[in-house]
Amino acid sequence: MNADTELGFFCLLVKQGSLAATARELNLTPPAVSRRLAQLEERLGVRLLNRSTRRISLTGEGEVYFDNALRILSDIEEMERLVCSSRAAPKGLLRVNAPLGFGRSYIGPAISAFSQRYPDVEVQLHLTDRPIGLPDEAIDVSIRFGELPDSRLIAKKIATNRRLLVASPAYLRAAGTPAYPHDLVQHQCIVLRQNETAYGNWRLARGKQTETVKVRGKLSTNDGEVALNWALDGHGILMRAEWDVAKYLRSGRLAQVLADYDTPPADIYAVYLERLNLSAKVACFVGHLRDYLSHHTDGPSQDKSNW
Repeated sequence: MNADTELGFFCLLVKQGSLAATARELNLTPPAVSRRLAQLEERLGVRLLNRSTRRISLTGEGEVYFDNALRILSDIEEMERLVCSSRAAPKGLLRVNAPLGFGRSYIGPAISAFSQRYPDVEVQLHLTDRPIGLPDEAIDVSIRFGELPDSRLIAKKIATNRRLLVASPAYLRAAGTPAYPHDLVQHQCIVLRQNETAYGNWRLARGKQTETVKVRGKLSTNDGEVALNWALDGHGILMRAEWDVAKYLRSGRLAQVLADYDTPPADIYAVYLERLNLSAKVACFVGHLRDYLSHHTDGPSQDKSNW
């Protein structure tokens, strides 16, 4: 019996829960299943299962064998998928994680277009208020902003993005326009309590000079869409991704503040495990996202030549 056949047989036996049920599944007699299990245990030199009249249970060695057998069989299946992916059309289940606001506004509609183009791919979109760490068995592709994550992961840039300081023209007429970063301490600032960043610390740089300003304001939230609406209503200055404010800057509902200063990078990446690098569904999805965002009318005008 081949190693992968043995692994598959043992996993089936554990999942079925009895020799009789396994025999029915394999179209064998219960004694034949019992002999096959005995041969496996004899070869390994350990007892894998405790048998009783109606059920079976794993020994300590059996638990170790079962857990590793599941992992190995999954790796073999993925390897075969990867080998075939270069000539196979994308298909199967694709699990995607994205931030709440950006996921609703852009990733959800992008998936709608992707599903029409690749009907054999089933997509599950999971939106969260903070990124899910990889590896995660429930996620294939995670959409991230800013600094590149763990170097053991593959990160493909799907859109250029900046964080901008913005406020409504009405607020700036009433409160004045800051000329330098330290002027922000005199202003109402709308602060997002998100991720692991220090609350209310805004970092601005010009050339080699970087300044961190502790900002304050009457309003704070963990929801970017709420914060954006407060800025539109004239409650203060907000630091927000260009993708979220571009259409309001174009329409004049928001104005950029301290435009000659840079803030921490917020480029948008599709992140996934290295073993999925050759997966047809992942490659097609990442390419689709890059193309979709580059042509989105609500996105910022960008130089896409260096993507």
